[in-house]
Amino acid sequence: MRRGTATTAKLSLSYLILIVLSLISLFPALWIVMSSFKVGNSLFSDTFIPRAFTFEHYINLFQNTRYPQWFLNTLKVAALSTIFGTFLLLLSSYAISRYRFVGRRTTLTTLLVLQMFPGFMAMIAIYVLLNTMGLLNSHWALVLVYSSGAMVTNVFVAKGFFDTIPRSLEDAARIDGASHLRLFFSIMIPLSRPMLTYAGLMIFNGCFVDFIFADLILRTEEQRTLAVGLYRMVSQRNSTEFTLFAAGAVLVALPVTMLFLFLQRFLVEGLTAGATKG
Repeated sequence: MRRGTATTAKLSLSYLILIVLSLISLFPALWIVMSSFKVGNSLFSDTFIPRAFTFEHYINLFQNTRYPQWFLNTLKVAALSTIFGTFLLLLSSYAISRYRFVGRRTTLTTLLVLQMFPGFMAMIAIYVLLNTMGLLNSHWALVLVYSSGAMVTNVFVAKGFFDTIPRSLEDAARIDGASHLRLFFSIMIPLSRPMLTYAGLMIFNGCFVDFIFADLILRTEEQRTLAVGLYRMVSQRNSTEFTLFAAGAVLVALPVTMLFLFLQRFLVEGLTAGATKG
């Protein structure tokens, strides 16, 4: 009886801690959502739920700002970065997993070391390099940076997934006369769908909400992404449009949230499969 009571107490305490942590995590997001429907332009409120609800901020967002253009810019950059980044990730992780070549161990060590440093440490070098190439204030500059960074941050997850695929499938395909490209596109890519979903979603999410590199590279208002545009909207000295910013923040979260909910099953499969074998 005592052992059962102790186990029940531990489970109850664990659930209580999880509930408290969940509430702490959800409270800021819920506050922003409620603020986006509040009358006025101040985030301060003496009540959590507004006394009067309005959609005025969402209407003004599309009528009086460049929000639609910022959204399209962000969607273009995120989509292209996801496509190119995922392709680079597939090529590099497959080569490291399946082939033995000179410098393979050094390459793995280098990629591991690069993951230990935050990306903004290379901001000055990236800025100088892009300026030399004439790519400043260009969406292609962001795509180039995001795609290459995605390969570095996700290569070990993708390699771990490819390691779990039996080599007998490749041997059977080669016996049937399949080339390396046919083997890669017809067998390996279809089998790696869970990992592709996970990697693509992580790349898309990172590109969609990034602020640091976008603010560094993009210079004109028509080229700005959502994160940069919303920040500039409230960072001006005389700006008090905080509820308008809250409405924009809610709309920023919707595409990524919908993708996470829609691809949740593949996301969990890709993450766990890539971590079963190093």
